[in-house]
Amino acid sequence: MAERGLTGLYPGTFDPITNGHVDIISRAATLCARLVIGVARNAGKGPLFPSDERVELVRAEIEPIAARTGTIIEVRAFDSLLIGFAQELGAHVIVRGLRAVSDFDYEFQMAGMNARLDPKIETIFLMASERQQFISSRFVKEIAQLGGDISSFVPKLTLERTLRRVGRTK
Repeated sequence: MAERGLTGLYPGTFDPITNGHVDIISRAATLCARLVIGVARNAGKGPLFPSDERVELVRAEIEPIAARTGTIIEVRAFDSLLIGFAQELGAHVIVRGLRAVSDFDYEFQMAGMNARLDPKIETIFLMASERQQFISSRFVKEIAQLGGDISSFVPKLTLERTLRRVGRTK
């Protein structure tokens, strides 16, 4: 049951959005009255999709979650310091997904830095569901570019757009 009034922020590059991301969003939506999906512009990472298209894909893929949970879900691009974006939104929590122990060290350090910058904003970690633990956007892009089947890793619209973006049609 969502705590009324609780605003959560789930940040990421979502390049592209995967079934793992959708799983975390779905579960985070049950914890918050309002959930903002923050799409980091991060041009330095050499994204496959421009930020406006990533925002569009995330919106399309998560629409059913908002309808099912009754949670207000917004999708917004940002290119500022994460904690500043969280403050701007009035977020109470930053939601982070963990796939494996290897994610924990980085996320632990990030949570500590964010807590020092604003101790009123908590970081909560959601473990990836068993079926999603190995999925990463980086692997999805690489598999798609090398001709592999990514259909079990991404939602339908994202599959079509990713294959088109890498020069493959479905």
